[in-house]
Order: sequence, then structure tokens, then C-alpha cells
Amino acid sequence: MSFDQVLGSLTPEVVNAFKSALELGKWPDGRVLTAEQKQICLEAILKYEEINQVPESERVGYIDRSGLEKRNKNKQSTHLIKLMKGEE
Repeated sequence: MSFDQVLGSLTPEVVNAFKSALELGKWPDGRVLTAEQKQICLEAILKYEEINQVPESERVGYIDRSGLEKRNKNKQSTHLIKLMKGEE
């Protein structure tokens, strides 16, 4: 069975178990995830979310940058004002 075939058979429960295992670094039975298992779980989660059209804002690793853009614009404006005051 190929990786893509396995992805097609994943259920939300299995994906949630993968997420939990990644967060904790261990399987429910207490065994530690290997680096390879972490990589495979993460890849499976990301592909599952893409295939099942999970909204971007609900995907693993999503960072809401909408407030950051606004904050950066404010910092630039403030910085420009400071420069102008310093030239007087």
C-alpha cells in the first residue's frame, strides 16, 4: 500500500491521534516517537488537511499574520515620525 493510499484511508480520529502524538512526543501507550515517525505523522497530517480542504486558518502550523501586518505598518509610521523629529 502506498503512502497516498494510506492517506486516503485516514479518519479524523487517526489524524487527531497523530496530532496528539506529535504534541506530546509519544504514542498513547507511552512509547516515544522516533524522528522518522514524527516526520511521517506531520506529513500525513499536512496532506490530510490539504486533501480534505481543511480551512487554512484551522491547519497545523497556521500563523495569523493579519495583526502583524497592521502592527508593522504602525511601527514604520512611528519610525518615520521619529526620524523627522530628529532632523529638526
